[in-house]
Amino acid sequence: MITEVILPKLGQTMEEGTVVEWFKEEGEPVSRGDMLFSVESDKAVLEVEATTRGFLRKILVPAGETVPVLTPVALITREADEPLDAYEGAVTAETGQPASVSPGPTATAPAPARTEVPTAGRIFASPRARKTAREKGVELLQVRGTGPDGRIVEQDVQDYAETMAAGPKATPVAVRTAEALGVDLAKVAGTGPRGRITKADVEVAVAAALPAPEPAQAPAIEQVPMTGLRRIIAERMAASDQATARVTLVTEADATTFVEARTQLAASVAEEWGFAPGYNDLLGLIVARALAEFPYMNARLSEDGSAIDRVSTINLGMAVDTERGLLVPVIRNADQMGLRTFGVEFRRLMDQARAGKSLPDDLTGGTFTITNLGMYDVDAFTPIINLPEAAILGVGRIQAKAVVREGEIVARQMWTLSLTFDHRLVDGAPAARFLQRIKQLVENPFLLLG
Repeated sequence: MITEVILPKLGQTMEEGTVVEWFKEEGEPVSRGDMLFSVESDKAVLEVEATTRGFLRKILVPAGETVPVLTPVALITREADEPLDAYEGAVTAETGQPASVSPGPTATAPAPARTEVPTAGRIFASPRARKTAREKGVELLQVRGTGPDGRIVEQDVQDYAETMAAGPKATPVAVRTAEALGVDLAKVAGTGPRGRITKADVEVAVAAALPAPEPAQAPAIEQVPMTGLRRIIAERMAASDQATARVTLVTEADATTFVEARTQLAASVAEEWGFAPGYNDLLGLIVARALAEFPYMNARLSEDGSAIDRVSTINLGMAVDTERGLLVPVIRNADQMGLRTFGVEFRRLMDQARAGKSLPDDLTGGTFTITNLGMYDVDAFTPIINLPEAAILGVGRIQAKAVVREGEIVARQMWTLSLTFDHRLVDGAPAARFLQRIKQLVENPFLLLG
């Protein structure tokens, strides 16, 4: 008997499929449940099992070819030497219907088969199939029919009885999986068609044999009350995030000359002044100069929210990390100070903040804030505006980088600056001009002398 293997419809939307790979070669024996070929649908690549036994005599659709569903893709015969010159009366393995393809120009279409509509609870089987089932003690409910409309034929009963006599029913993939995992298939319950053991059944059996995992212990939690300064910081940061229309601009300044000037200055005045001027001192003077030139950045929203208040004095907030949390001491009239005066006042306020001795006036009245995380190897960040101010400058680390200058690659000290501003008070272009001025003064610190 010659049986056609058809390309199955593997989903409701599947109209065609591509044969990806044949697992059997022409002439090889085939058993029920063997993987014949894989097919790629519009959703996935699936493997197709053989539903009859025999020999794979002819591959009609080679790997890589796309054909409509229900197209014959191969021929299986019961005998290894059964002729293929005419297979008029062959049946398809999946439907049991007469073959729709017959070779030769004189082939005629087969007569339509009589259709039987199954009734709930009724088993359709031929008389010979029922007789064979009684003789072999086979329950017909467990047998899958391959005849017309799923009718059970005698060969179906014989195949089922042989499979049961050979041992547990399992797909080839399930057998290989069981061997790899050391699973006894006799102890595995099958959930596939007619109780066949699938790969998933083997994996379930392995999982069931594993010891139940010990319940995970909840991690220890140390709860720190949010009180005092921490609560104030949390409230102000949340208020700033919710109330402002924040925008951050980032630029990179060439700080090579800035670094050299600071080094030379520190070496020349440290003994006389009692301290070596640092980057924060010089940057504070630069920002104060820029605020004086661009007064719209030295502003705040009025208390009733109806106007923008431009403040006449430049009071520069310098964020400092303390054991109690983040504090922002304010250097008043910063634009009117020289470097030495600025440095002395800056250090006095920092020391008091870190010692927890800041006065209320030391921490209020700021019009612009600088926050520096460069000492922690931070390159750039987006700081949160210190309300009610209009903007804040985030300062990253100074780092040597390879840059192009006049067509040459040279090492330069580069400094990343991030300006976060409230777009309700300042537009993007004016804020960019302000940041550009700070960059110019960093790259040309001698301009501070003008």
